[in-house]
Amino acid sequence: MSRVALVTGASRGIGDHVVRALLGAGWVVVGLSRSGRVAEGAEGLSCDVTDAEAVGTAVNHVVGTHGRIDLLVNNAGLIETEQPLWDADVDEWWQVMVTNVRGPFLLTRAVVPHMIEAGGGRVINLNSGSGTRESDVLTAYHASKSALARLTGGVALAGAPHGVRAFDLAPGVVESDMTHSMELHRGRTEWTDPKDVTALVLALADGELDGFSGRFLRAGTDDLEELRRRSREGLGDGARMLRLRPWGDDDPVA
Repeated sequence: MSRVALVTGASRGIGDHVVRALLGAGWVVVGLSRSGRVAEGAEGLSCDVTDAEAVGTAVNHVVGTHGRIDLLVNNAGLIETEQPLWDADVDEWWQVMVTNVRGPFLLTRAVVPHMIEAGGGRVINLNSGSGTRESDVLTAYHASKSALARLTGGVALAGAPHGVRAFDLAPGVVESDMTHSMELHRGRTEWTDPKDVTALVLALADGELDGFSGRFLRAGTDDLEELRRRSREGLGDGARMLRLRPWGDDDPVA
């Protein structure tokens, strides 16, 4: 039986690259986007990932049609206008949080019970190094990616006894409409190769990096062979996770 992948934000950018890579690896791929457009060979569904009813309908359709969902890739995301928090538009700021956090929450909540019933599965959340640090002009985006890491970690912990694993994949800076719209990347000439992103997606999907469940990986910087080795050998407590850094051994929160 063919493995089935569900990819959000599938109509363009990183989502489109992921869809094409999974198709090339023999997966049955269903792509969600507002437009419903998707690469040839995949099935496209129109879906607002922040709408619980729409997400439930889409997931039920996929399971009803294909019988299973082995892989969920939460890729759909937004970024706000670059400005200090006190200048931010309230609705725009909050919409970033809704899309980047509520969206993956709703998809994961709808998909994982089917994975558990089938004996396991994998969730890949397209995260960002932004989630590990602060920004003076992108507070919503950075906050949303930090929150997403907590969703990933929670799913990894609760899903482990059921064979469900979850990962944070930072794609680096892939050339796209979104990155071109950002002042941060104005004039940039070096971009992360989308093939570096899709190579990690395929390795995660195939179970080669299960030792990184609940942890961060970064395309364009991480070496896949090194990741494979560390996954086999195991990682230390807190490695590649968001953690509070104590000031020293005498810090009472350590």
